[in-house]
Amino acid sequence: MSKIKFSFEDKDISPIEYNFQGTDISILELTELCDVHLNHNCGGVCACSTCHIYLQKGEKCIEEISDKEEDFIDRAVNPRLESRLACQCIILSENVEIEVEIPDQKRIIGHEH
Repeated sequence: MSKIKFSFEDKDISPIEYNFQGTDISILELTELCDVHLNHNCGGVCACSTCHIYLQKGEKCIEEISDKEEDFIDRAVNPRLESRLACQCIILSENVEIEVEIPDQKRIIGHEH
């Protein structure tokens, strides 16, 4: 069993923890399962930067960053060293712990779901 914890830059939102099984699922897909609001204008195909997240823990079990993803992260609001695109963070291992901080979505113009 793996666990993901979502914390939020917007401190008015309480952290969410979710247990899941399996691999080959993206962090973006996990946000949908957990009902975590994360913009994703392009539908999760690495064609924008709206699903930008901060990967705090678990980077070794996530697919490596591609040049294309790095290019889009450069366009994100307030990128940091731990920035990733949730649609590109594919979980490759089982029994892992992942921690993600969701940037304040009020600063992002995009798909509201």
